[in-house]
Amino acid sequence: MQIGIPKELKNNENRVALPPEGVHELIHDGHTVYVEHGAGIGSGIPDEAYAEVGATLASAADVWASDMVMKVKEPIESEYHFLRPGLLLYTYLHLAANKPLAEALLKAKVNSVAYENVQKDDGSLPLLSPMSEIAGSLAAQIGTQYLQKNNGGKGILLAGVPGVRKGRVVVIGGGVAGTNAARVALGLGARVTILDINVDRLKEIDEQFNGRVQTLLSNTSNIAKSLLTADVAIGAVLLPGHRAPTLVSRQMVHDMPNGSVIVDIAIDQGGIFETGSKVTTWDDPTYVNEGVIHYAVANMPGAVPQTATYALSNATIHYAQLLAAKPLPALLKENKDLYRGTITYDGHLTLGQAAADIGLDFTPLNQLI
Repeated sequence: MQIGIPKELKNNENRVALPPEGVHELIHDGHTVYVEHGAGIGSGIPDEAYAEVGATLASAADVWASDMVMKVKEPIESEYHFLRPGLLLYTYLHLAANKPLAEALLKAKVNSVAYENVQKDDGSLPLLSPMSEIAGSLAAQIGTQYLQKNNGGKGILLAGVPGVRKGRVVVIGGGVAGTNAARVALGLGARVTILDINVDRLKEIDEQFNGRVQTLLSNTSNIAKSLLTADVAIGAVLLPGHRAPTLVSRQMVHDMPNGSVIVDIAIDQGGIFETGSKVTTWDDPTYVNEGVIHYAVANMPGAVPQTATYALSNATIHYAQLLAAKPLPALLKENKDLYRGTITYDGHLTLGQAAADIGLDFTPLNQLI
């Protein structure tokens, strides 16, 4: 198979789909890999490193002409003209919050496997998990950065000092991203509260942190009360395949102290804050609404590409090898992880959750393969 790795075009997206080590694995399997000139530069990987493992350096057009294209983030509008029937696209897509992209994929009859929807039998999301870990860890760092007065915040040090209160961090969602956000916030010295709808998960978190974080059942009342004194609020809720639910109303944000900070990890799925549905970029990452700083960058791990590229590749390479080794219909019949991750196929949207959220027709995948 011919496999293409283009340079990412999303604002300040410095990751690349595979480092040379991953490319070498695919070439070792007998495939031809085309890497766009400069694709790895943002991650500190020069073109020569790809050439040394046998990759062919090529233009964007030649890379996109491959049988399968591996990316990090979804194609942006300027890349839509590369989409074509029969192309296998393997990347993050988040279609439940991006109707124009869904329509472009369907019009071009692209077969797409979304990293965030590849799911194991136990419900875990192996290709989303490593980036959730990074985004969660970054969220706490970003929150403390924008609390600084010189960045527009209220001027709170999360760790406090003897005789002065610690900062308060509220994390909504106790999954991978939320847990990592809590871990880093706790390490920074903050008082941390985590809210989740799953009592069993809250018990696990309580044990994991030895009771050092406050755990609360996530409901409207507890969210509102927690945010009243929050210095940093982190949105970390995920409903696989669905648009993120709006859990924090405008009134709740209004009632937060001025100069507080919201970091919404869920923004690439639409965000959980009523005041924070606007997606920002690394060039202009924040805005103020109701007196609260909102940080809503959809590709947070792109800020640490030398970590994120390798973490992502460690997770995606196994499935890439499977996708490259066998015709897609046959593979999907035997591999349920990838079956669940396939969200467009031959002009049909096969992800029911996204179809419901963006108002498009849905066709079960088993009717198409």
